[in-house]
Formats: sequence, structure tokens, C-alpha cells
Amino acid sequence: IRYIMIPATEFSISPARECFHLHLRPEDIADTVILVGDPERVDMFREFCEHIEFEKQAREFHTLTGIFYGKRLTVLSTGIGTDNIDIAVTELDGLANIDFDTHEPRKEHRSLNLLRIGTSGSIQPDLPVGCYVFSHYAIGLDNVLHYYADCPKVCEESIAESFLAQVAWNPNLHRPYAVKCSDSLAAAFEQWAIPGVTLSSSGFYGPQGRSVRTGIAMPHMLDDFENFRWNDTAGKSWRITNFEMESSVLYGLGRILGHNVGTVCSCIGNRHNKATNLDYHSLIRTLVEKSLHTLAAL
Repeated sequence: IRYIMIPATEFSISPARECFHLHLRPEDIADTVILVGDPERVDMFREFCEHIEFEKQAREFHTLTGIFYGKRLTVLSTGIGTDNIDIAVTELDGLANIDFDTHEPRKEHRSLNLLRIGTSGSIQPDLPVGCYVFSHYAIGLDNVLHYYADCPKVCEESIAESFLAQVAWNPNLHRPYAVKCSDSLAAAFEQWAIPGVTLSSSGFYGPQGRSVRTGIAMPHMLDDFENFRWNDTAGKSWRITNFEMESSVLYGLGRILGHNVGTVCSCIGNRHNKATNLDYHSLIRTLVEKSLHTLAAL
């Protein structure tokens, strides 16, 4: 098989053999990569790290690779939003599956475990501030995945159709899509995280129904989202549990590229009850510790 060289305009590799945004080399990442938003949150992982092998900071991308509970893991901050996830997942896949010497795809595919650990806001009244949700499905309100030709191959059209049928979706907005997590990661987290459906929005304020000093295009969106229901092929009923800003592209692009993907979040606010906890450090620390134990057992 002859592989076609990938031009530098499509995927740039520096003379130091580093990818363009993350500034990482292929040997710098483990097979399991934890994605967090805040670059400072990477520091929280230090207390659980038995040995730090590598660390680098580049823009909002803070990377730490080391041994956690006996397992080599990488922690990478992505900043906020699906656009940053597009960069992070593409370059992580490049690190795993592009030969940095020949600029060609590697003959053997390397599959990564990509787990996002983050914060979110619950939209159901019975999901209190402080609970942990694992996103079995992510509904993308962001449009990024539609730029990829293989988007239809990984999307769950049944959820998207039900969503459009039940929600008064503004026709001026792009079409939502839905992607499922990887079963292996879902099974690993089912013992302690609530299974849910997560909305990934393209912004924090208006796109999540927040009206600060201006009105929003869909004033009843939160009620519509709270009342949404969908039954999978096994007859299980699903509802939308929480809002965040990254999982849809993580799931979609990650699965297109052949990686295992999942998201587990702490709900630091409840939109229905208008409750919030801005002092959530201890919630995230517990989430990090529980997640590391779970990943170490994979």
C-alpha cells in the first residue's frame, strides 16, 4: 500500500518534530489522554502522579505525561469550545498515526482513549449541583462536525430527528447532530456516574439560553431541552441531562479517526433550579481522583 504524503499546509510538523499547536512529539503522549479545559487544572493532577515524565505549555495547551496509579497517562488542557477540540483531537491523532519523518499515515493504526473531565450545568431538576454525569450521547449545537465528510457515518440520526421534532429549533441556526460515546469507556464509568445525554453548545451565554443584557433567539429552549425524550433501539428512554461546550466534536471527530471517546463532568450549576456552586474545586478534585482510578483499571 502506498500512502500519500500529507502536505505541511494540512498538518504542520516543526524541525523539532512537534505538531503545530500542541508542540508535542509522538513519544510525548500516552495511549490514554485526559482532556480538561482550564490549563491550570492540569496542576490538580500532580498530587496523583507518581512520576512526571514530560510537561509542556503552549498557548492554552498544557500537557503533562506521567504515571498515575501505575498507569502511563497524559493530561492535556484544551481551553474552551469545540473549535479547540477540533485542533486537539486532530493533532493527537496525528501524533499517534502520522509518521513525522515521512509525513505519511502510519501503516498500523494506534487507537487512543480520549476522556474529557470537566464541568457542566445540569438542566433537570433532580440532578443536583455536585452530581457527576457520564455523557453516553452528545448532541452538537456547534456545526463543527458538519465540515467533515464522514460526519454521517458516526452520527445518531434518530436522536437528531427526535430533537428537531420536539424542540422549537430556530431555522436560522445550523442543524444539530448527535454522536454516541465509546461503549468501553461508558462501561468503565457506569458504577458511579449518572448516564446522560449532553448538549454541546457553541457558546456559554446566548447559545446556552442565558439572557444577560440581550434577548435570545429561542426563549423557551431550556424548557424544550428539559422535556426532550428519546428511546434507543433497546427501548431505554434518554433525556438531556447537562450543557457543556466540547463533547460533540470530541465524540464525532474522535470516532471518525478511530479512537475511544468519553466525557464525565461535574454539574456545578442547575439551570432549572437556578442554583450554582462557584467554589467547586473539591468537586473536581474528587472527580479527577475517581476518574484516574477508573482509567488505571482499564
